[in-house]
Amino acid sequence: MTTSLTCPLGSTVHPGKVTLRRVLKSEWIKLRTVRSTSITLLTAVVAVVGLGALVSHLRAGHLDARELAHFNGAEVSLGMYRPAQLAIGVLGVMVFTGEYSTGMIHASLTAVPRRLPMLVAKAAVFTGVVLVLMTAASFAAFFGGQAVLSSAHLATHLSDPGVTRVVFGTALYLTVVGLFGVALGAIIRSSAGAIATLVGILLVLPGLGALLPADWAQRIDPYLPSNAGQAVLSVVPDPAMAPWTGLSLFAGYAAVLLGLAAWLLKRRDA
Repeated sequence: MTTSLTCPLGSTVHPGKVTLRRVLKSEWIKLRTVRSTSITLLTAVVAVVGLGALVSHLRAGHLDARELAHFNGAEVSLGMYRPAQLAIGVLGVMVFTGEYSTGMIHASLTAVPRRLPMLVAKAAVFTGVVLVLMTAASFAAFFGGQAVLSSAHLATHLSDPGVTRVVFGTALYLTVVGLFGVALGAIIRSSAGAIATLVGILLVLPGLGALLPADWAQRIDPYLPSNAGQAVLSVVPDPAMAPWTGLSLFAGYAAVLLGLAAWLLKRRDA
């Protein structure tokens, strides 16, 4: 199959056979040339690193004996993944819905008529960017937070049990959140609808789970998407859900949504 790839401004790159490599390159150009990408990713980094250091500073001087007994420096310094997940998830949504809102999706589907390579390329490029950036941000947040906490003799070390897992797990969790956003954007095709659904999955469902009777909550809560994914973010594993099992389940939810997105993309008009 031969066609031409179209860049975000509508100009033809060059004609030729459509290959995954060319589609990946096209999606990379789209992602990096949209101003909101750098702004949103910077917001996520500032949340993880900057707010993480601020919270570490605030917590270090205001701990009573009970809090001190359960204090963990790694979890505190990386705890600002919560606002960052919204930034990453929204950006994932916009990877798809941004093209629908501008009509660019017609050019993209003309350039890649088989459609699925476009979904694969969007997910792969976005995943790679988020994983690299959030891994760097997680390590920066950890070491920055420990530098702050060391003045109060509360610092932990990367070699302590469970700490390295939490640092890497933070980056992996945020990456999967981004994939949720990509999948929901492809399925719903509306920025407002997809973002509302993402917020519902990440924030509302756990809140509703907390309202269930205690015996129901114990059976259901650990398996909710964000609760399962966050199991990897606890230094001391939760008996209800092993860390890597929880993250794998979270990734499985994202994979199901991406599969649904692929099925719909093949069957719906642009």
